[in-house]
Amino acid sequence: MLMSKQEKKGLVPVLRFPEFLDAVEWRQVTFRELSLDVSDGNYSSKYPRQSDFIKSGVPFLRANNLKFGTVSDEDMRFISMRQHKELAKGHLKENDILISTRGELGTVALVPDRHIGSNINAQLVRINTKNKLVNTFLFQLLDYSRTIGLIDALSTGTALKQLPIGKLNQLSLQIPEVREEQQKIADCLTSIDELVTAQTQKLDALKAHKKGLMQQLFPAEGETMPELRFPEFRDKEEWADKPLGSICSSISSGKDKNDINGIYDLYGSTGVIGKTSSDSFTGDFILAARVGANAGLLTRASGIFGVTDNTLVIFLKKSEKIDFIYYSLDRIGLNKMVFGSGQPLITGRQLKDLNISFPDPDEQQKIADCLSSVDELITAKTQKNEALKAHKKGLMQQLFPAMDEVIA
Repeated sequence: MLMSKQEKKGLVPVLRFPEFLDAVEWRQVTFRELSLDVSDGNYSSKYPRQSDFIKSGVPFLRANNLKFGTVSDEDMRFISMRQHKELAKGHLKENDILISTRGELGTVALVPDRHIGSNINAQLVRINTKNKLVNTFLFQLLDYSRTIGLIDALSTGTALKQLPIGKLNQLSLQIPEVREEQQKIADCLTSIDELVTAQTQKLDALKAHKKGLMQQLFPAEGETMPELRFPEFRDKEEWADKPLGSICSSISSGKDKNDINGIYDLYGSTGVIGKTSSDSFTGDFILAARVGANAGLLTRASGIFGVTDNTLVIFLKKSEKIDFIYYSLDRIGLNKMVFGSGQPLITGRQLKDLNISFPDPDEQQKIADCLSSVDELITAKTQKNEALKAHKKGLMQQLFPAMDEVIA
């Protein structure tokens, strides 16, 4: 029988730091064999009135994107004094790792210092390495295992996947014997995480800046002048309201279908969703999701493309400035107009009746140019963030042994 690549070279990653090139091979172990301190959160099952988590003097952590928070004061009425004292003891400790067992399955997080002593709900598992492993290394290794689908493969259920502790214990991991190598890998990957976090904060700040600008550059409801106006337009007349329908030739839904052999982009409620053979639209258009959870979501589309029937296409008259109209609609927030409980919906008739405030064309262009410049910065930082994430993913593929080369 021919030996696999891994049998020939042993269990080692493609990329190894110089000081560990002659170190012993990595070992393959199951999660159970590591004998870590592992426990699940069971507080929400004790107190079923609280579906997410209970405020108990310390915050609870829930599995919805691993966010901390509290429920309403009304829910506190269902907690007895004895229960409150029990919960206030806290659960999370320094160096704990959290992994989601439902919802965002397999999402991992390190417990921030400020949340040591918090509790967790039944959708999370707490892991403490008890100094048997570098905790940040295990955190990165679990994140990688999720990325390549190992954790998802262990899940149970169909409509709602779950990851019981018993299944998690079956997870097969590759661990370097030398603790210093664990730390080196963890430090390398953590440094990229810190860059991603810094970029994300800058991105969030830019988005907040844009939101604030839009609130100031457009008149508030019931007003005819914006709070902030460029100097050259301060003596200009007040803005005038017009229904969107008066500046459109039509507002109608698309009719195009997905075609794997198509050559044109097919737009749906969230943007490009596939390809189509239909060249139904040519030019620059504003699209609005018509039906479903994304109803009211705006998209810009240009070139030659098709549009599905769950999306409205706004045909502006040639004299209108599309950038300004797009930002006006974005500021208004079309999701506020959605109706229907079973199937959220927004209609072309509603959009035609929607009033939009207009200054003169030169001021429209100035506002659009200002907001477009912020959008360009947001796009650049988003691309940089995605590049960092892709770089980290590539590094992980080299810093951890390839899974298809591991001997079971």
